[in-house]
Amino acid sequence: MIPTIETERLRLTPPNSNCFDVYERFYTDLEASRMYGGPIDRERVWSRLKADLGSWHLLGFGVWAIQLKSDNSYVGTCGFWQGKDWPKELTWWVIPEARGQGIATEASKATLLHAYNKFKWVKVETYMNDENIAAHSVVKKLGGNKTGRRKFNDGLSRDVYELPKPS
Repeated sequence: MIPTIETERLRLTPPNSNCFDVYERFYTDLEASRMYGGPIDRERVWSRLKADLGSWHLLGFGVWAIQLKSDNSYVGTCGFWQGKDWPKELTWWVIPEARGQGIATEASKATLLHAYNKFKWVKVETYMNDENIAAHSVVKKLGGNKTGRRKFNDGLSRDVYELPKPS
């Protein structure tokens, strides 16, 4: 069973078919999704949502859908991703109209606590494209420590950060 995590403003829930609209808004928006393989068409958006849910069943971890408690709207995802032959990482995305409110940071802190306390992971890492300034900003707020640079399966090199357990 996929747990639900709550913070002061957010509810992190298992991805479900009700999340399709927010996935579609994000992944079909060129600027919003360009660091995440987008834009993509509706059918691939549906596949992405199914993959996010399937990760929980295949790997025992995955991303949660970020829901605002104030109005129950979905605004993004946050959690853990691991592509075939890729390292496991903390990842997140938030739709443009919900950015700049600390949502990614708040959700990331909650998922990091879950990883360290519930999954009992001894290390959590993240990595992102060099041009992803917003992601670098969140990593800084989370206290990320650059541990090196790796070349990935897609041919790109990325900085890798270890993320501490939030206090």
